[in-house]
Amino acid sequence: MVIKYREIDDNPRIPISPEKLIVGTRLPFDIFIRDGGLFSPLFDKDMLFTVAAKDLLKEKRVSEIYIQQKDAFNLDAYISKNKAQRNSYYDDPAVFQEYAFYKEQYFQIDKNLLVAGKKIDFSIFMQNELSFIPIIAATDTSPAVIDEKILDLTGDVLIKRSDILRYYAYINSFLNSKDIPENEEPKIKAFAVRENSKLIIKEFLDDPRSGQKVKKATTAVNKITDRILENKDAIYDLLSLRNYDYYTYTHSVNVTVLSVGLGAAIGMKRNDIEKLGVGALLHDIGKSAVPSEILSRQGKLNNIEYKVIKNHVIEGEKLLRAHNDFPEESFAAVLQHHEKLTGKGYPFGLSGSGIKLFGRITALADSYDSLTTQRPYKLAVSPFSALSIVAKETGNYDPELLGVFIKMLGKIK
Repeated sequence: MVIKYREIDDNPRIPISPEKLIVGTRLPFDIFIRDGGLFSPLFDKDMLFTVAAKDLLKEKRVSEIYIQQKDAFNLDAYISKNKAQRNSYYDDPAVFQEYAFYKEQYFQIDKNLLVAGKKIDFSIFMQNELSFIPIIAATDTSPAVIDEKILDLTGDVLIKRSDILRYYAYINSFLNSKDIPENEEPKIKAFAVRENSKLIIKEFLDDPRSGQKVKKATTAVNKITDRILENKDAIYDLLSLRNYDYYTYTHSVNVTVLSVGLGAAIGMKRNDIEKLGVGALLHDIGKSAVPSEILSRQGKLNNIEYKVIKNHVIEGEKLLRAHNDFPEESFAAVLQHHEKLTGKGYPFGLSGSGIKLFGRITALADSYDSLTTQRPYKLAVSPFSALSIVAKETGNYDPELLGVFIKMLGKIK
């Protein structure tokens, strides 16, 4: 194959047609688009190329994409291997609905807290496409030792929901351990705080009317706030990365970390940061009232389904009004995280100063994390691309907050 390339920087790029990307395959190289005289990352290596991703290229009217020159061989191999593969089981609604059902039986964890040689009493699984593959089998009566090979897994790592309490005890052992190297202690404890927070919001989503849940959420936010106020770079350790799918509890913790970090960056008082964080952590609690078949719907929702999804904001307020210890100021994060300054958001179509500061911050954090979240039917975009997309949505987000937000996330690649 004869190819041409243009060298604009130290990394030559090859222009190719988007039609060469095959739906249902994982990309063996990074994909870039040209923005003026610069190349911007669009899709990352190993991401799944889906119908939604293909439609995104069409919507943006992208006629030419780029890969690095060194990946020319990978392109040839990719085309040869997959030239007959034009359809994917990802597009089969029945297969996907079965996957969505089984997905609810698992809990996504962070492999950074899995230490080789340490005993565990819970089984570990890896997500591969739409399957959950057992990696380590363990129970309370038959514990197992973590193999160092698990640290090389590239997919999402999960446990069974029935093992959550055992996992909870495992991660808390890190908080009390004296064996953590001093230079690793801040990072490990940040990981443990993040995992505890995921467990708390998962518990809240499963039973949003039970008492004492807001107090637990407040405790989680306090620990996140402590980490960020002690070291602003802790935000990178507190954020969860996902390879395959969206989980509301993981998204909620990420939105909390981003919101608390932004609140601290603009100089908010500690008490206000905590109230912002509680609202951010519970901003999607109304999704507990949305049928799972709609939450897990593959691809575009119909009008009725979209109305049900939008109603999660109102349902969230109803659920939290029943908790007397939920701060009144925190409702802005719950009610306004889908509002836009242009007035084109929901549920109330608020605009300009009608959207409170907590609502503006949470809306920005929610949008960014959603864009960078991988789903089986929707590719995540890179952090750089997500910030570019948010920045280009002129008028939707507070420009001053956006400037601070971009600076805060400067080290994320």
